[in-house]
Amino acid sequence: MSTVKLFHTDAYRTEFTAQVLSCVPAGEKWDVVLDQTCFYATAGGQPNDLGVLGGLQVLDVREDEAAGVIIHTVNAPLSGEVHGEIDWQRRLDHSEQHTGQHLLSGVFERFLDGETVSWHLGADSCTVDIGIDGLSVQQAEQIELECNRVIRACLPVVTHVVDKEGVKAFPMRKPPAVEGNIRVVEIQGYDWSGCGGTHVRSTGELGLLKIKSWEKNKKYVRVEFLVGQRALRDYMRLDLVTRELARSLSIHVLDLPGYVDRSKEETGGLRKQLKMAQERLLEIEAAELVAEARKIGGTRIVRQIVGARPVDEVKLLAAKVAAHPGTVAIFGTKGAMPQIVLYRSVDLRLDMGAIIRQVLPLIEGKGGGSPIQAQGAGSRPEALEHALDVALQKIGEALVG
Repeated sequence: MSTVKLFHTDAYRTEFTAQVLSCVPAGEKWDVVLDQTCFYATAGGQPNDLGVLGGLQVLDVREDEAAGVIIHTVNAPLSGEVHGEIDWQRRLDHSEQHTGQHLLSGVFERFLDGETVSWHLGADSCTVDIGIDGLSVQQAEQIELECNRVIRACLPVVTHVVDKEGVKAFPMRKPPAVEGNIRVVEIQGYDWSGCGGTHVRSTGELGLLKIKSWEKNKKYVRVEFLVGQRALRDYMRLDLVTRELARSLSIHVLDLPGYVDRSKEETGGLRKQLKMAQERLLEIEAAELVAEARKIGGTRIVRQIVGARPVDEVKLLAAKVAAHPGTVAIFGTKGAMPQIVLYRSVDLRLDMGAIIRQVLPLIEGKGGGSPIQAQGAGSRPEALEHALDVALQKIGEALVG
């Protein structure tokens, strides 16, 4: 005996009573088959309904097409007559998104001859894959405006159950792939598609359809969209954010884009000025370090632990020290992951890469570099001082050798 799908005759029905046909264990859960149900099983891109059956939470709903039954997964066995109630807000949301997908797909076919390859109804947004080479901003706006025109027209959404011959009476977007009777969902006079999902009664109930984004993906364009309450909530969130931003900046909402452009330009200029100032400060610091450097055979050695400064800043400081002829920088940074930076001026004959490889094991570190500059990081901050002393010793030996 197959399960009667009550949602096909009335997608707005939320409660029902049914007889349990079978109840079998499924691991720690139970799979229940009823003689009739309002629970929609996952199919055609639409997720399943949730709700309560016989006082138990319904965890999953799936269909065994070969047996013609719908299986409800619950946490305990059920028998006899049971009462069921679906989660109406979930059903309404899914019906809005599914009807919106039919409308969007129909409009894409009418305007751009774009066939729907697939679609996905997600928890937060939906996507539809359209078989077109690309989508411009102007085309997306045209599609969106047409969808919302059809929504305002409040076209009825009706279903027809026909056989293979009967389906020929409808200008289907896509030939049906199922055998036997075919359920045709029609946006009256506008779109016809074979579908077993749940839908709203009229396009007017959708309220709003909004295209959020799109991207080229292989041989199709993936379009993200929102319909109904999802679109309304999204608009409310964005409206609140933009109004709060405008209020905090004491400007009109419509002036936000211009303000952002000006701010980006000003920020770019300030960053350049800041970078120049930082480099100048590093040059001054480097000159002071070189003036106080120790000498080994005429070569000035700057050996310094520079605290927990960013390694890029330390490298730049080392480079500015080494910009002075006859100078070597041996820098270390404190922290859980100590860094060692070695840099020499171009007039010296020292291999910084070879030296760093000798001292990094002392801090259990890894790294490398070139004859002019090298760096590495380790995991033994307590050994940093010793590692720098060894680097100084190796450099001294190379200079006097």
